[in-house]
Amino acid sequence: MGGYKHIETCIGEYIAAHYDTAVEIGIGKNTKAARIIKRAGKTIRCTDIHDMPSISPLDFAVDDVFDPDIDIFRGTDVIYAIRPAVEMVPPMIAIAQRVNADLLVYFLGFECYKDGTGTIDCGVVLHQYYRRQNPSKSVA
Repeated sequence: MGGYKHIETCIGEYIAAHYDTAVEIGIGKNTKAARIIKRAGKTIRCTDIHDMPSISPLDFAVDDVFDPDIDIFRGTDVIYAIRPAVEMVPPMIAIAQRVNADLLVYFLGFECYKDGTGTIDCGVVLHQYYRRQNPSKSVA
């Protein structure tokens, strides 16, 4: 299995195995990870700055990470992004902190944003930038 579908498969399977609720930021047209999570019976919401009507039946909202609708993210266990622009990471960290959700990011190539709290090898390397505090409790 090669290419970006392999990346999305690894990420989707990891999130489905470790979390009950997730939000993908910047889904674009690559819906493989979100569909894996949904097929696993988990709750998945997707956002993008552009309307993506073709990703139905996924739960989708137009949202700008630089001016987010925080209600989209409340109650989620993990927020993740696949190949986001590096400048999106600081506002994603702020969202994750505000709603107390893990933040996982997959970067393309050698792009990276600081060190974060660690990495996860799930077949591809995910960078963790925020780890939930008291994961059994939701904070917003």
